[in-house]
Amino acid sequence: MTRVRRGYTARRRRTKIRLFASSFRGAHSRLTRTITQQKMRALVSAYRDRGRQKRDFRRLWITRINAVTRENEVSYSYSRLIHNLYKRQLLLNRKIPAQIAILNKNCFCIIYKKIIK
Repeated sequence: MTRVRRGYTARRRRTKIRLFASSFRGAHSRLTRTITQQKMRALVSAYRDRGRQKRDFRRLWITRINAVTRENEVSYSYSRLIHNLYKRQLLLNRKIPAQIAILNKNCFCIIYKKIIK
């Protein structure tokens, strides 16, 4: 069996990994074994935090909507607002009312009054 020269393939593989880790600090961007470990760790964190980001933004939107609804009426809350939205079959996600609540409170108040009635 003939001998296989692997230099080109191995170098290409390492270069590809190095390009991924070029912005890392210290040995994390220089040593091949450390780069590989850091790449795996970075990809795990990215995957985990994509789900976490969705969760965090949903919490933020709920907080914003709740704050604006409580400004208008003391006894009214976010949960009642969402309940009434579903009762009236107005299917809005939480992102849009949160944006309206922050950017244009008067418009949000109009929507809010229509939902209550």
